[in-house]
Amino acid sequence: MVKISYSPIKEVIIHEFIKVDLDDLYRGRITPAGNMPLYWCNGIIFTFNSMPMTRDLVKDYLEGKIHWMEVHFSEMKKYEPIVELNDESYKATMRIRVIDTSMSGLHVDVTKWLAANSKK
Repeated sequence: MVKISYSPIKEVIIHEFIKVDLDDLYRGRITPAGNMPLYWCNGIIFTFNSMPMTRDLVKDYLEGKIHWMEVHFSEMKKYEPIVELNDESYKATMRIRVIDTSMSGLHVDVTKWLAANSKK
């Protein structure tokens, strides 16, 4: 039988975090190729950019540390699986998928940290 191991993330290193207007957060997920989903947890809707995997970052990752270049977030008290943005530049109502990650211990901890640190 194959041995299965679980090695959870021990540390998230956030290099930049920005609380933005909800419409700006939505607008940032619209691309010519399609709409990228957002994440929701603890009343926070957010997105993040990971850093490109270099030899040093792979080493960190294997040690349980991940780096997020930027986190953009806003408050959204109630989870909604689809949000809409009426955007004049696209002359359409854009729909963006929202993934409920409230079962992720990592996202629970990150959103608590964002809420606490955005008030400073």
